[in-house]
Amino acid sequence: MHVHARAPLSPIGRRRVVDRVCDEGWSVTAAAEAAGVSERSVYRWLARFREHGQPGLVDRPPVPRRVPGRTSAKRVRAICELRQLRLTGAEIAERLSMPLSTVSAVLRREGLGKRSRLAPPEPVNRYERARPGELVHIDVKKLGRIEGGPGKRILGRPGTRRSPRRTDAAGVRRAVVGWECVHVAVDDFSRLAFVEVLPDQTAMSAIGFLERAVSFFASHGIRVQRVMTDNGSAYVSQAHRIACQRLGVRHLRTRAYRPRTNGKAERFIQTLTHRWAYARAYRSSTERAAALTSWVDHYNFKRPHGSLSHKPPGSRLTKAAGNDT
Repeated sequence: MHVHARAPLSPIGRRRVVDRVCDEGWSVTAAAEAAGVSERSVYRWLARFREHGQPGLVDRPPVPRRVPGRTSAKRVRAICELRQLRLTGAEIAERLSMPLSTVSAVLRREGLGKRSRLAPPEPVNRYERARPGELVHIDVKKLGRIEGGPGKRILGRPGTRRSPRRTDAAGVRRAVVGWECVHVAVDDFSRLAFVEVLPDQTAMSAIGFLERAVSFFASHGIRVQRVMTDNGSAYVSQAHRIACQRLGVRHLRTRAYRPRTNGKAERFIQTLTHRWAYARAYRSSTERAAALTSWVDHYNFKRPHGSLSHKPPGSRLTKAAGNDT
């Protein structure tokens, strides 16, 4: 049913006005005044009702019935076929002797404006390991170090109308100074997460985090068999390789330029940043780091997880232990 966004009455209300004039003997002026509309609108509804009945009281779509200058279907087909050959809009316009604006409008309407739309969408490849510890996803998220109050992510950029320049009591602008790295490890099966805030992402920091992550999962009855990381310098170093051998962990690396390969860690980082890192205005990095432990505990054992039938990750550890017995 088409109803104009600014229409004063719905089709039911218009039918009430028409019935007052046709059946109850109201004058058009009186019916229009009672409904709060113009007499012209009432006359229009009466004419449409007498011609089409109740369907005549529904707003007509605000599009012309016929567009003589519309690009023909044959031309549209030719534009799409040339686009499939990866020709640009300008090249198609020159080849078909058509205005570039017309070709661009057709491509947008047909969903071929971007070259990425030419290839068929890649099928979704979802996977999940059968048991905890079979694969642990590891990744790093850089966060700006907070000194002297919240940064522009919370307060906005200084000097704009929406976010005026923010200064402290001494008149010094509060800003982000340097970076700190949030290392995350997520179990593929249970989604149980281990997180630490470290000063950098060097090989030594990555190795130390890996050792503590293995101990964390072991404390929950999980023996880590494999870890997956990206191709960062810390993870391709010989020291990291030796550490994996010492811990008895097989190291897998993602395909280059394919962050979706490590998608569970990437998705966890999104939740981490929105629900913890940027959830409120922290006064310092120390305050933000102090709030991390309670948030991760809430995530692991209380927060419903959409891909786990709205159960927390810890619930899967209980089920896995039950299967073992």
